[in-house]
Amino acid sequence: MVLRKKIGVTGANGQLGMELRQLSSAWPQYEFIFVSKEQLPIQDVEKVNTFFGKHHPDFLINCAAYTAVDKAESEKELAFLVNAEATAILAKACKENNCRFIHISTDYVFDGTATVPYEINAATNPMSVYGESKLKGEQLAQRENPGSIIIRSSWVYSSFGKNFVKTMIRLMREKNELNVVNDQLGSPTYAADLARTILQIIASGNWHPGIYHYSNNGIISWYDFAVAIKELTGSPCTLHPIPTSQYPTPAKRPAWSVLSTSKIHEVYAVSPIFWRQSLQECLDQSPAG
Repeated sequence: MVLRKKIGVTGANGQLGMELRQLSSAWPQYEFIFVSKEQLPIQDVEKVNTFFGKHHPDFLINCAAYTAVDKAESEKELAFLVNAEATAILAKACKENNCRFIHISTDYVFDGTATVPYEINAATNPMSVYGESKLKGEQLAQRENPGSIIIRSSWVYSSFGKNFVKTMIRLMREKNELNVVNDQLGSPTYAADLARTILQIIASGNWHPGIYHYSNNGIISWYDFAVAIKELTGSPCTLHPIPTSQYPTPAKRPAWSVLSTSKIHEVYAVSPIFWRQSLQECLDQSPAG
């Protein structure tokens, strides 16, 4: 009998964790161990070590994160605890237990002042506490475990959890008119596509440590995204484009969140699909909202 390799997934109740759950039955060659933040608080060294001692995963996908971007401005310690210090704990535990570590990061490590897609080696300059904490997490992961793979993504959404798509669907049901920011540009990432990409990397049998970028193809504004959601759901809601200056938030958002996916294509033959196709798939999956 061939023992199945084990894949541990932290933050299993979040968007990406739930998409990995959905996909797991299609990957019977692996045994998946899903743990929520309640089951495994990743900032607790003792509990992390106990987890490794009990389950002995071959791979660990860290989907756990503090993602409340605006709240992070007033909860800096907590954001850094989860996104940075806890990432270091997991990366170190993976190295000590001969487990491959995949960590998820974000476009917020950049300042959004570029005009071309960000390459993986572009200069980082986070403009928010959330971005700072995620960048620190990347740095600590690579320091504690140089064999780590880090995947940055942008504008993540899913039929699970809280995200722009679900919020728009809900607001379009509740209101006749909505204002949506049109001067922040980026590429959406359907969490199911990201989940498939991660499993594709694991299944490839080739492990090439370092930072990668992944998002769906295409460059749009939040307003464009909202218009597509309106069209695909048949909503009668009227949408108005507004500048960021008319929608102030505690945390500054990057005006440009476009990531170059050339490296992940070259190394792992990953070809991201067009954002609108993925949005349609997400809307078909479940009545999000």
